[in-house]
Amino acid sequence: MIYKFRIILDAQEDVFRDIAIESTNTMEDLHNTIAQSFGFDGTEMASFYVSDPEWNQGEEIALFDMSEAGNNVRLMNEVLIEDQLNEDNRNLIYVYDFFSMWTFYVELADTTIEKEEGVSYPSLLYVHGQLPDSPPQKQFEAEDLGDDLEDSDDFDLDSYDDFDFEENWN
Repeated sequence: MIYKFRIILDAQEDVFRDIAIESTNTMEDLHNTIAQSFGFDGTEMASFYVSDPEWNQGEEIALFDMSEAGNNVRLMNEVLIEDQLNEDNRNLIYVYDFFSMWTFYVELADTTIEKEEGVSYPSLLYVHGQLPDSPPQKQFEAEDLGDDLEDSDDFDLDSYDDFDFEENWN
């Protein structure tokens, strides 16, 4: 079976790639195809994260096992695409290069039973937009704690008298 994916860069500009890959390929094959389609060399750490329809990040499928002993991590080279994705589970979040945090939404767009004659898989089907020179900045929203800090035990951070230690303790 052939799976067709749309991979969308998490950015304000429209940047995406459509690819086709055999469902019996591994998640590592999907990683390599995505990396190549966006012009990455594929040497950086990357992970897929299982996602629900609202794009909430779930279980990690890692390229390498970087966990401490005793933690079970699913690895890309051990997970088949068809075992992870189907008509009911269509979404993944893909992060490439943990220092730069290139983040992509991966959506299973279509499945076909037959291979197209004369097409080798994986295949880049469509390209839209150019990858920016640097990853888009993420906007993190934090809960407003301003009121809570004002009422917290009435500490004056400019005065050492409120703390339970001597200024010249060493």
